[in-house]
Amino acid sequence: MLTVWALSLFCIFAPILPNLHAFMLFQIKSYLKFLWYSKNEHAVHSPFVFNLITKCFYDKHSKPEYAILKTYRNSLVQNRNTIEVTDFGAGSKVFKSNNRSISKIAKTAGISSKRAELLHRIVHYFQPQNILEIGTSLGLATVALSLGNKKAKITTLEGCKNTIAVAQVNLQKICCTNVELITTEFGNFINAANLKSKIFDLVYFDGNHQRQATLHYFEQLLPTITNDTVWILDDIHWSSQMEETWKIIQQHPKVTVTIDTFQWGFVFFRREQPKEHFIIRV
Repeated sequence: MLTVWALSLFCIFAPILPNLHAFMLFQIKSYLKFLWYSKNEHAVHSPFVFNLITKCFYDKHSKPEYAILKTYRNSLVQNRNTIEVTDFGAGSKVFKSNNRSISKIAKTAGISSKRAELLHRIVHYFQPQNILEIGTSLGLATVALSLGNKKAKITTLEGCKNTIAVAQVNLQKICCTNVELITTEFGNFINAANLKSKIFDLVYFDGNHQRQATLHYFEQLLPTITNDTVWILDDIHWSSQMEETWKIIQQHPKVTVTIDTFQWGFVFFRREQPKEHFIIRV
């Protein structure tokens, strides 16, 4: 039987399905499928994944850093200035113009409050020393990465000079001193020359939701992994292309464990783990 969530969602949208945009219809179908197959910690027999879910994903305790995340978000939401955005990725399905208000970008295009808190918990849980973020935008996720481990070195990439300028100003206000912001097209940075001898313990992919680009970044960054590296891919159900990309990544011989939480896909390279895929409600 479908879960209560799935049935509720279907009842809400069924009357208007014929008039929905194809993108929205695809998202609804993907989410219903996710709900059908997803589990919680009780269906997980891997100690590594079980501990991650119970001690990190499902940690409901409030953290002092959450207040900083909220303050950072509010400062952007209240910013009525507009900027000209240069979009090098798959484009926006919200904005019709490249002239966008900072407030609306923060509200609709940035990481949600819940996801920012989860990202903070993930970094705090794994304590990565070197972090790469592909897609700074206004820095909403960057703050979560920075506060998760203040001793980590964070490199964050953004192609649009105007959005990264806003992020830089706001990150300085809350003293995120462990962040290096680089204005660059992602493909220009992610190449053999720039990545030579680099190791990234955590990579957060949130910049280009296209199959070819994502797979290119995946292959180029493989030499930077260790046994304990974790990759987080945003919007793995963004489109049919991204879902296909996610399946290709899951099947890669160096990938052992993957976790699908619908919006994010987690990738692990732990050689001691049997190859296994989990679909988890978060």
